Amino acid sequence: MTEPARALPRYSYAEYRSFENSNPARHEFVDGQILAMAGGTPAHARLQAALLYVLERQLEGQPCQAFPSDLRVRIVASGLATYPDVSVICGDIETAPEDPNAAVNPVLVIEVLSDITESWDRGEKFEHYRKIASLHGYVLVSHRERRVDLWWRDPQGPWHERRVGSGETLDLPFVKATLVVDEIYDRSPLTRSL
Repeated sequence: MTEPARALPRYSYAEYRSFENSNPARHEFVDGQILAMAGGTPAHARLQAALLYVLERQLEGQPCQAFPSDLRVRIVASGLATYPDVSVICGDIETAPEDPNAAVNPVLVIEVLSDITESWDRGEKFEHYRKIASLHGYVLVSHRERRVDLWWRDPQGPWHERRVGSGETLDLPFVKATLVVDEIYDRSPLTRSL
């Protein structure tokens, strides 16, 4: 006979914030659960740094700013709180009513994939991100090959997808920036061989 599954405890967002503020590690808040975020590899960290470097150079003088994974993003419509690898916000940062440390208005979110997070980032997490009214683009950067996927929302609302690889360029007109695939991967000896 098997034992019945135990129900996981559910937390309020206030309890999550209190936990997060007293803990050095970062956690996502998903459907009332506090979930530890996967640890990154050196290659993951270098890809994130390369993306920030490329975007910072291009966004200089614009009203948009790129943020690393230290910025918490709250999707009020779905309840998710998470730390994207890179977020771009144009104009003033708007924060969640119940959390002055969580931005609610990214225009672009970028996630560097890993074996552990890829299905979450491509699936359910993207469904959460789609509920951000200000979001125009979602970028996934592969950890296995030189590949970058973009989903963007056109003014009428539908989402479209574009995949680029080595030797290609990805335009991000909603933030007036361009990602050159090889430039991202060549910025690090850890990812040059991809």
